[in-house]
Amino acid sequence: MATTTSVMRSEIADQSEALRATVDALLPLTPEIARLARETRQVLFIARGSSDNAAVYGSYLLQAHAGRLATLASPSIATTYGAKVDLSGVLAVAISQSGRTEEIVDTMRWAADCGARTVGVTNKAGSPLTEAADVALVTQAGTEVAVPATKTYTTQLAALAVLALGLGAELEPDELRRVPEAIDGVLAQPTDQLDTIVERLVGVHGAVVSGRGMAFSTALEGALKLKEACYLHAMGLSYADLLHGPIAVVDRDTPALIVAAESSPTLSGTVELARRVTSAGAPAYGIGGGDALAQACDVSVPGPDLPEWLAPIGLILPAQLITEQLARRLGYNPDTPRGLGKVTQTS
Repeated sequence: MATTTSVMRSEIADQSEALRATVDALLPLTPEIARLARETRQVLFIARGSSDNAAVYGSYLLQAHAGRLATLASPSIATTYGAKVDLSGVLAVAISQSGRTEEIVDTMRWAADCGARTVGVTNKAGSPLTEAADVALVTQAGTEVAVPATKTYTTQLAALAVLALGLGAELEPDELRRVPEAIDGVLAQPTDQLDTIVERLVGVHGAVVSGRGMAFSTALEGALKLKEACYLHAMGLSYADLLHGPIAVVDRDTPALIVAAESSPTLSGTVELARRVTSAGAPAYGIGGGDALAQACDVSVPGPDLPEWLAPIGLILPAQLITEQLARRLGYNPDTPRGLGKVTQTS
């Protein structure tokens, strides 16, 4: 039976305060990050699940604004193959909400053994990840009870924004301090359009969630949420990849959720994707992107009032709200999706 309220919904509402506390706690650590920056050239992100989607944001952010090559690790190289890789000059950034996912902690330790310096991003002070890292960025999300990550995910994004500042990105820290206010603005928006999208998703078995650049991380995380809590066959794709064949799956019964920051250089391509989807007779639902994307979509939800480098912190909120509401509308409890727990151990 559907629940009338959920812990997930209350934790979505907690995000502005969690972000405010996280930014206040982590911005003073930029000198420690800068010290590591002087010893490294490249960045290797180590993560799984929602944390891996956060790492995608970090990768785009560091390459676009800090001038550093950033890649995503394959933890099995360390944990399964036991390979030795020269990581001198590399900053390994391990991201784990719990700080105790063995695969992530072990891979960060492996990276250190291979010559890397290390940063741990986690919500748990005193966890194995914080104890093993050269610098620990401990987010201030508080206890997260619902299995789908909401406030732990957005505070991870904030931690990666601080990382970018510490690594030399010429961005404005005061804009980061403005994020909680922008999150409050998203949460205060009228729900009519969001409610309409939820009702139109009832009965579909699959969806495509698409964005590009900084917003690609939001597409991946939005698709993951729909899979976790609503059991939809949701695919998160860059629109560049979507146009290389998978767009064939988008049809009347497989809608596209299309996400963009209003100030992004990828916005024009995102708008063209929405027009192509609707011209093919498929539904297109927008998240963010301002009037341009709204006019190209059947229904659209406004995004946050934030510059592109911070927009993903707010763009994920409508996807979280859609997921929570759709799960309850379908009769599922979004707090406890089947087969999932807060800590997933892999090898």
